[in-house]
Amino acid sequence: MKINFKEDWKLLSKRAAIFYVIFTIVNILTFILLLTQTDAGFVSPLIYLVFWQVAIWVYYMFRYKYRKNVAGGEWIDAGMFAIIAATLIRTFFIEAYQIPTSSMEKSMLRGDFLFVSKMNYGARVPMTPISFPFVHQEMPVIGGKAYSEALKLPFYRLPGFQKIKNNDIVVFNYPYELITQNSFAHPTDKKTNYIKRCIGIPGDTLKIVNGKVYINGKATAVAVHGQSSYVVQLSNTLSFKDYEKLNISEIDQTNGEGSYLMQLTKQNIIDLKNTPGVVSIQPVVDDYNATVNLPEYCKTNKWTVDNFGALYIPQKGSSIKLDSNTYAIYETAIRLYEDNLDFRMVDGLFYIGTKQITEYTFKMNYYFMMGDNRHHSADSRFWGFVPEDHVVGKALFIWMSIEPEDNNTLFHRSPEGMKRYSKNIFSRIRWSRIFNSIH
Repeated sequence: MKINFKEDWKLLSKRAAIFYVIFTIVNILTFILLLTQTDAGFVSPLIYLVFWQVAIWVYYMFRYKYRKNVAGGEWIDAGMFAIIAATLIRTFFIEAYQIPTSSMEKSMLRGDFLFVSKMNYGARVPMTPISFPFVHQEMPVIGGKAYSEALKLPFYRLPGFQKIKNNDIVVFNYPYELITQNSFAHPTDKKTNYIKRCIGIPGDTLKIVNGKVYINGKATAVAVHGQSSYVVQLSNTLSFKDYEKLNISEIDQTNGEGSYLMQLTKQNIIDLKNTPGVVSIQPVVDDYNATVNLPEYCKTNKWTVDNFGALYIPQKGSSIKLDSNTYAIYETAIRLYEDNLDFRMVDGLFYIGTKQITEYTFKMNYYFMMGDNRHHSADSRFWGFVPEDHVVGKALFIWMSIEPEDNNTLFHRSPEGMKRYSKNIFSRIRWSRIFNSIH
């Protein structure tokens, strides 16, 4: 097949030609950005440029040069443009996300659908650019990976409007997938998305005392809708309507008669104290337990979810002196996140490769994330720091909220709850949460 670019170009419609020119400009700018602002070298950016440029051109030649054999060509054009535009918006501007667990209640609820801004902290250039549109990890129905690792790009983030601040609600890629050495571990930008509150930023020193968080020695404000575990003693049983009025849904009965374990906000506690039949409200503070599912260094230091630290959160360019304790705390960050796979401790001495070191200087910034539902959240207390290359974006607002069918608290298992939260999706929409901002 003879290729004549000048003649083939004339076959394109005006709209297709404009789109191809715009796409080419964006593609070249991306190539220059990758070449000058990252450590990708020359070959990977060139492959990226050529692959997408050729792919779009081949499509247009198939579409216009052989259009007699293509039915509904205009619809195909429109569909392709929509897919590309939506992919660019999802990658660089804004993306939809669903709250999958109760770890952020009551700030955010299971079944909340929200938009996440990629622009606030700066959009992350795709590290695995060859992937199926609108699919994160695995292909629907047929299964298998929805991306190819044939081309990998190093981490680079475009300039953003702001830096991550203490108490921002952040979406990030779950780093623990790498720690567990899962045989089907995903690349960084394809790991499972998590959402938590950023409690500590780079350079902070964090400490938790009896459930109270201190940053650099100063107590932090509890999230307005954050909740923790309390044992509530009742002299008489509260009704479904009582709990609904109090806005309390996570309730489980303990072994004691009239004793209930509840997840409560500050407002819940105030309201309960004014409720007839409430005898006492006692906070649950975890004591040290060697079997608790925390990292080994927590057991060594006798840290718990409610009494944790002091812990320094690494900042890019900062250094730590190495000893057996700092090795245990920062080994994952140094070895896995900063790609020093041969970092090790031998007879009390520390090595990267054959070089003995006594301190380490961090290459990236790190963050400490916690859920607002403090006793029902697997977060940085359990699996450590979140590296900056795992940050996806900032949570903006809720655009839809639907009560899940599978909530299994005492509240939802009650006859009234079963009736209220039936399979009728319209009865499960939380209308009051739609378009609520997130803070």
